[in-house]
Amino acid sequence: MDDISWADLDPEEQRTIALLGAGFSVELCDRVALLTLKRVGLVRGSGLTRAAEQLRRKAIRRQLAA
Repeated sequence: MDDISWADLDPEEQRTIALLGAGFSVELCDRVALLTLKRVGLVRGSGLTRAAEQLRRKAIRRQLAA
């Protein structure tokens, strides 16, 4: 997962990570984005993997620093 950056994700994939990271249900997520994130190993079951959580935190820190 180290080779995937926030910028590599499309807006729906980013939104899906943000929603799941905030504790929202997978029902609110785009199905295609969810499947893509599962395939690349950023989502497992209905939650984020450690790699996805780290990616989300980095994106938040970058946004706050800007």
